[in-house]
Amino acid sequence: MPPTEVGVVTIAPETVAVTVELPGRVNAVRVAEVRARATGILMKRLFEEGADVQADQVLFEIDPAPLQASYDSAKANLAKVEATLERSQADARRKESLVKINGVSQQVYEDAKATALQSEADVLSAKAALQTASLNLGYTKVTAPIPGRIGKSLVTEGALLSATEATKLATIQQLDSVYVDFTQSTTEILRFRRSFEERKAQGAKPGEARVTLLLEDGTPYAQAGKMLFADVTVDETTGSVGLRASVANPDKLLLPGMFVRGQLELGKNSKALTVPQRAVSRDSTGQAKVLVVTPQNQVEQKPIQTDGVSGDKWIVTGGLKAGERVIVEGLQKARAGTTVVPTPFRTATTNIVPVPATAAAR
Repeated sequence: MPPTEVGVVTIAPETVAVTVELPGRVNAVRVAEVRARATGILMKRLFEEGADVQADQVLFEIDPAPLQASYDSAKANLAKVEATLERSQADARRKESLVKINGVSQQVYEDAKATALQSEADVLSAKAALQTASLNLGYTKVTAPIPGRIGKSLVTEGALLSATEATKLATIQQLDSVYVDFTQSTTEILRFRRSFEERKAQGAKPGEARVTLLLEDGTPYAQAGKMLFADVTVDETTGSVGLRASVANPDKLLLPGMFVRGQLELGKNSKALTVPQRAVSRDSTGQAKVLVVTPQNQVEQKPIQTDGVSGDKWIVTGGLKAGERVIVEGLQKARAGTTVVPTPFRTATTNIVPVPATAAAR
C-alpha cells in the first residue's frame, strides 16, 4: 500500500487571550428609594408600574390642603413682622433725632434701637418659617430622584404617609448600563499570576479587560463589557475577591439579581502554542494525545498538556514545540510508526472567541 496522505498543521507561536470564566450577578448602576417627605393622605399615583421614568417626573401627589394652610399662615406672619419692623425702625429714627437735642434720654433711644433690631430678627425667622412651609408644600408632589425603571407602587391612594417615618413608596433602578459582580478565589488568582509570569504574558490594563457574558440559558449576550476594578481585600468567609464589570444594557435584557457567567479576558499571551481540537484525542485516563509527523515522515504519538482553549484550538503547555507537524486530517488511517505523505491542512478562517481556561478540565 502506498503511504497515506494526511493533512497537517505546523505548530507556531501565536497570540491568544488568557481568559477565565466566573459566575456573577447583575446589579443596577443606581438605585433610589422613593420616600415620602411630607405627612398627609396620598391622593394620586401618576405613573405606570414597571415603566421608565425621568428625573424630576411627578410620581405621587399628597393632599396639599394642611400644608397649604401652614404656608399661608407663615406668609401672613411674615407680613405681620415686616409691618412691625417698619414701625420700630421709624420709631428708632425718630428717637435718634430727639436724643441729639435732648428731647429723649439715651436709654429711651437705645431701647427703641434694640426693638428695631429684634424686629429685624423676627423678620428673618418668619422668612425661614415661610421657606420651610414652602418646601413642605412642594414635597406634596413626590418626584423621581433619578431616571430609570420604576417598580411596583408600595402604597395606594388614601394611604396615610409619614414624613417622620419616611414611608417608602417605590424603587427606581437605572438599567441603561448595569454592574456585574463576580467572585474569584484567591487560589485561582495566584495560579493565574504564576501562569502569567511563566509564560511572560501581558496582563490587561485596568479598565480595559474585556468581559463577555453568557446568560442563564447559555446564550451569549450581545454587548461586551469591561472590568472596572477588583477588591483589595479578601472575604474571610469565602476566601474570594470581588470583581466588578460594567456592561451596556440598551434593551433592558439584564435585570438586577440575574445570574450570568462572565468570560473575563485577563491578558494576552503572545507566544502561545495551539493545536486544533480535532487533532486531539484522549485515552481512558483522560490524557490528551496527538499524532505528529517526524522529519522522516513517520507517525509518532505524543502526550500533551493543555490549559484552556482559544476558539477551536487547545492551548498547549507541554508535549509539543514550535515547528512540529500535527496530523489534523486522516487520523483514522494514520498509525504510529507508519509512513505518511504530509500536506498542509487548510480551513476556512473563523473568528477566535476566547473561552474559559476551566474548560480544559471538562
